[in-house]
Amino acid sequence: MAYLTIPRYFARSVERFPDRPAVGNTKDHPGEPDKISFKELDRLSARLAVGLAELGIGKGDRVAIMSRPRIRFAAAVLGILRLGAWMVPLDPTLPRNEAEALINEAGVKAVFAPAELFDRLPETGPLLIDFNDGDGGRPFSSLLRDGEPPAVEISEDDIAVLAYTSGTTGNSKGVLLSHKNITADIEACITVMPITEQDVFLTIAPWHHILGLTTAFFLTLYTGAFTLYTDDYRAIGKLLKKYGVTVFTGVPKLYHAMYEKLMAQVRRSLAGRFMLRTAPRLVGKKVKQALTGGKLRFFVSGSAPLDPKVSIGFRRLGIGLLEGYGLTETSPVVSFCDPFSPKGGSVGRPLPEIEVKLINTRPDGVGELLVRGPTVMQGYYKNEAATREAIDSDGWFHTGDLALIDEDGEIFLKGRAKNVIVLESGKNVYPEEIEWELSRIPYVEEVLVRGGVRQGQEVVEAVIYPNWERLKADGHLEDAQDVIWEEIKRRQQRLAPHKRIRRKSDVVLVDEPFPKTSTMDIKRHLYKGGNGVPNAE
Repeated sequence: MAYLTIPRYFARSVERFPDRPAVGNTKDHPGEPDKISFKELDRLSARLAVGLAELGIGKGDRVAIMSRPRIRFAAAVLGILRLGAWMVPLDPTLPRNEAEALINEAGVKAVFAPAELFDRLPETGPLLIDFNDGDGGRPFSSLLRDGEPPAVEISEDDIAVLAYTSGTTGNSKGVLLSHKNITADIEACITVMPITEQDVFLTIAPWHHILGLTTAFFLTLYTGAFTLYTDDYRAIGKLLKKYGVTVFTGVPKLYHAMYEKLMAQVRRSLAGRFMLRTAPRLVGKKVKQALTGGKLRFFVSGSAPLDPKVSIGFRRLGIGLLEGYGLTETSPVVSFCDPFSPKGGSVGRPLPEIEVKLINTRPDGVGELLVRGPTVMQGYYKNEAATREAIDSDGWFHTGDLALIDEDGEIFLKGRAKNVIVLESGKNVYPEEIEWELSRIPYVEEVLVRGGVRQGQEVVEAVIYPNWERLKADGHLEDAQDVIWEEIKRRQQRLAPHKRIRRKSDVVLVDEPFPKTSTMDIKRHLYKGGNGVPNAE
């Protein structure tokens, strides 16, 4: 099956939807409008491509973008790709040593970033291009040239994006994604997410992460939808209503808070409790009217497990909640559940053209999930050994994720294979299951479950960063360990006996949040043992 390159499908969208809004800003940025149409974005990216070509940027060159999403970010992506160059998305919160290491490894020739981030970038080497047109580097607007960009022959198998994994195990790798990988994933996604040019997206998933880049930017350009990004959680309610958002992409923690707040409001009155019990969809209709003027179609959740109570609760109200699964190496989406699925915890069936299977299946039906299809990466950049380890001779990508597949072909994730704790009894404990339960305790801000050793036997331990403010407000700073232990004992009654933490001494409280990757995943490799103090990287 042939797939369009990203520049080709964007050109098709420009032809079909020239005057429709493509990308909007939710914050003020120098030199940028509030929104830009497909035709205007096409012209802006073409002028930028001319300027980049004059600087010597051509096919196969690497150009990085280190910024929050904005209109000039969108233009930079398209300008880079229409020259056949590779776009390298970098997290704008990376410290200098990590940013420099990735830029040097990738052989980046130029970096787009706001000037305030230049102190995290190499002083020599790549050209620094200032999105804000300041004095610290080459102003973005100075690269805008009239004329036609050079004609470059780009095939579906050419690399489009060099995306670095977040490195929860301390080994961030460069993932090579072709135009085909990305457009195949988009085409598969829209069979489950029937998006049209009438849709308005709002996302908190940044574009330096492949989830945001594919599902909240490339996908909207493909379908003619309008996309917006915000990192201001307090502004979400206002933005949903202002723009009449139809699809919102968030994270489980946000949906948990939204659902709990909503339920508390509804249950305050006798009428609310009666309506919730007898006419939940009428309650949901009022919620959607309040949020977006009635235009909301569904929520999208990713990056971590969602409490089934929350997903089923929203769906019962007639508010669709679509939960999915994917990895950087799969461009990223492997599966999406139906927005109104009755199965809490399911991330759905694999998308069309994508195959999945389990290997090394255990008695409980859980095995390592393998993925095959046109969305699987081309390999790891400059790391053939890691590529051979990840993709076998039959083209199956070994995800390292543990899953269960039910009789309907739906996937239920259980955790990472490397994190499994094997007890002396031979039973397996999946830390993510326990972490999910303990994270529901109000006094627990962050939690990491690991295997420990006591008297020569493997035991389950938890390292917890408490919600110190809440403990203080409730007068429990002095007895925090005792209070949290009592809550753990109560909460883990929902777990099988072999998965429970046995002793209070197996719970370690820490004073600082856990070190995290660019996608806010805890760096587990730093906590392989000890008393909760991270090991040296």
